[in-house]
Amino acid sequence: MAERRTFTGLLAATAVGVYLLVIAGATAAITDAVAACSSWPLCQGPVTLADPDLLIARGHRLTAAAVGLLALGTVAVGLRTATRRRVKAALLVGIALYPVQIALGAFVATASVAALSGAHLGVGMAIFVSFVLALAWHLEFETGDENESPVEDPSPAPMPDEGDSPVPTASLSTKQRVLGTVGAYFRLMKPRLMWLLCLVAAAGMALAAGPQLETRTVLLTLGGGVLAIGASGTFNHVLERDIDKRMDRTSDRPIATHRIPVANAMAFGVALVAAALVLFWQVNVLASALGLTAILFYSVIYTLVLKPNTVQNTVIGGAAGALPALIGWAAVEGSIGLPGLALAGVIFLWTPAHFYSLALAYKDDYEAGGFPMMPVVRGETETRKHIVYYLGATLVGSGILATLTSLGWLYALTSASVGSVFLWAVIRLHREQTERAAFRAFHASNAYLGLLLVAIVVDSLAL
Repeated sequence: MAERRTFTGLLAATAVGVYLLVIAGATAAITDAVAACSSWPLCQGPVTLADPDLLIARGHRLTAAAVGLLALGTVAVGLRTATRRRVKAALLVGIALYPVQIALGAFVATASVAALSGAHLGVGMAIFVSFVLALAWHLEFETGDENESPVEDPSPAPMPDEGDSPVPTASLSTKQRVLGTVGAYFRLMKPRLMWLLCLVAAAGMALAAGPQLETRTVLLTLGGGVLAIGASGTFNHVLERDIDKRMDRTSDRPIATHRIPVANAMAFGVALVAAALVLFWQVNVLASALGLTAILFYSVIYTLVLKPNTVQNTVIGGAAGALPALIGWAAVEGSIGLPGLALAGVIFLWTPAHFYSLALAYKDDYEAGGFPMMPVVRGETETRKHIVYYLGATLVGSGILATLTSLGWLYALTSASVGSVFLWAVIRLHREQTERAAFRAFHASNAYLGLLLVAIVVDSLAL
């Protein structure tokens, strides 16, 4: 068991090391450094602070050598320790590609062929994927429970007999009633979602505009975004009011407890939609259309179609969280560009890794609500494995975003360092398998995306 844990640590460290090389190689700083060092394997000339590109190039090659040795040691331990053939196969693929990566790096340095640079990055990502797959499959074997009994067709728990009367307020003062009502309507808007989704839109705007980003565009887009998120949350509360009563986590929501009548909530949601579209329309037509699409997708497609009917609800539903990236880009450009799509792709891939942790923590609640969430219908072992899959995919998406933009070292270091913390939390989740560990992984995923988006904004505005 101790040897398996050692192998897990080595495997995680190797995956992080390879990712660091990939994300660093994808930044504009490394591209400049290649031109500063056209010899191989060593760079000619002294390293000075006046020539940082040469220092970066040497550091990149030394890191590549160190990661290569780590990978070699990891594979050696894995071939002796791992019992699953697919784990060994993934390890062998990763280590076999490493010499190819080195050779391509040598050609990039000496020949400066653009096509080879793309191949160099692609092989690096393939190596990273190989080690991530090996880690996911090894953790599944090391920590999985073969005796799990997933629920193939979850049935909602019986509706609690609470009556249809609103919560009594006669004993409250006028001030308390007013503040309580305002607070209830504010809660309908799901304010906890606003900061992250607005940060996604801000990153899209910063990528598109750079230092020329206008304050008016920011205020109108984020204002419309807050109102659109509020409208989506309100409609979600209305449509899930009966299910909310069955779940401990949601049983105290304003509509489920009759503090706000359904008709009033619907009118509030419609007003929020109208206000959001007015603000988006002042930016441009495309931003307005995408804002309306986001509201309809979350309120109708996700809430009514995906969430109650398919285990892939979280995966497909990730499009709702990805749309603010396109809204932010479109607010500046009036079109949908490739970097905006890449940012949306990062959000889309991050969503399952983020939400599956929450689904593990609230597994019993989702089963009571009749939702076919991954932990309920596929089991916790399968869910934890898919968290590793999507975490790896998120990091690959972040690397692709770096290749399509001029984001610098702040973005690269943030993605690698906070991504490592996220991976550590996921490994702890596999081993501890507790509600506390699930929440830890959930918060780590929030920290990863939040800090990554801040790095995008800062890097873009500083260019």
